Amino acid sequence: MIDPAAALAPDVAAFRQFSRFYTAYIGALGPDHQGSAVSLTEMRVLYEIAHRDGPTAREISADMRVDPGYVSRLLKGFRAKGWVKATPDASDGRVRRLSLTEAGRAAFTPMYDRANVVAAEALAALAPADRARLLAAMGTIRTVLDPAASPAEPYLLRPHRPGDMGEVVAAHGRLYAAEYGFDMSFEALVARIAADFIDQFDPARHCCWIAERDGAMVGSVFVVDADETTAKLRMLFVDERARGLGIGRRLTEEAMRFARSAGYTRMTLWTNDILTAAREIYRKAGFTCVASAPLNDFGVSMMAETWERDL
Repeated sequence: MIDPAAALAPDVAAFRQFSRFYTAYIGALGPDHQGSAVSLTEMRVLYEIAHRDGPTAREISADMRVDPGYVSRLLKGFRAKGWVKATPDASDGRVRRLSLTEAGRAAFTPMYDRANVVAAEALAALAPADRARLLAAMGTIRTVLDPAASPAEPYLLRPHRPGDMGEVVAAHGRLYAAEYGFDMSFEALVARIAADFIDQFDPARHCCWIAERDGAMVGSVFVVDADETTAKLRMLFVDERARGLGIGRRLTEEAMRFARSAGYTRMTLWTNDILTAAREIYRKAGFTCVASAPLNDFGVSMMAETWERDL
């Protein structure tokens, strides 16, 4: 009778040899992953919190196949650094939902960007044909080992960085022209708002969140000051490629969280009656329409609306 372990010995050796090579190649063995201040496991936990909508520690440990006690210790360290916070679930107060704090996002974003740079440098060093073979092989490994794995990439929220404002302006111009028939005067308005944001930016009073998916911008929201106690939410958008993921709601919630932490007690926004999806997000977030008036602008007739809520 053939011993199964003996029969598989060459395959086991090859499998483990590749594992040793790849863990060393991606820097998984050191305490500082790819020059960051955290280990690979810590980086992965931060990634899961940043890319998901309020995951629990149990969900993260299950999906990562990591001991819950180990994940709990990592989270304790992140909370001590002020990077992660846990809030009770709206429907079950016993469940704690995890999210990154402002400090956590500020720490995670450059580490995430650095990892992307390292990956880009590795791929750029390959000939196009070899790069295609590598990525195809990686896809094969994943589907063979986990046929049920979803290929969909979750989204990331991050602060703005150089180059983002041009994309925000272009995205608004394309989206509002295609979906609502707005002319180019709307794109000019967005460009002025974006320029004012950069010129007047005060990190203690203003913020911008960019939503990314598959490395592409798919949404944004801005917070500026209307007055000393009132924040203004501006330029919320979600690209049609990323609808249905809760990005608009998440961006709005993050904007309100920032406004509260910045000391504002009220938030206001300007919209119009034809933006039905955005208006529903605002309504569910607790905003109410306090004023409206006819508006003939951007080549379209509509009702301009001001919405407000206490923070």
